[in-house]
Amino acid sequence: MIELAAPERREGERSEPFRSGGAANSRRAAAAPAPDPEVLAKAQRRKFTADYKLGLVEEADHATDPGAIGALLRREGLYSSHLVEWRRLREAGALGALSKKRGRKPTRNPVAEENCKLKAELAQVKKKLQQAEIIIDVQKKVSALLGIALSEAGREEGNS
Repeated sequence: MIELAAPERREGERSEPFRSGGAANSRRAAAAPAPDPEVLAKAQRRKFTADYKLGLVEEADHATDPGAIGALLRREGLYSSHLVEWRRLREAGALGALSKKRGRKPTRNPVAEENCKLKAELAQVKKKLQQAEIIIDVQKKVSALLGIALSEAGREEGNS
């Protein structure tokens, strides 16, 4: 039977104790501070004004040197698709089209507006009615305390 020799270990293998997660690593970790793990919750979309867009498109149109537009885009941190879109918008309607808001457009529903208006008016009328009922109750109690008899006509008007 042939006996096989154990493989020789090379320097820096994982099984060596100074490479394991022992005291040697803790000294190294103490020397270098850990990076801040906090990440912003949500990145904010960049917003460009219409004047900025128009000025940048004009600057790109006047660039004549080879690579000048690329340098302009790198300097401003933009993409070539920005220029394409802004040029298209400029041709469609200049600053008016360049400054349009993104997202869903609000829809104006006259029935819903009237409904809201009527609900607010109803709430106001209910509040006034409640105040009037409180005043009438107080007047009844004051007249009872003072011994003033209310006429039958006054009671009928108050109940209806």
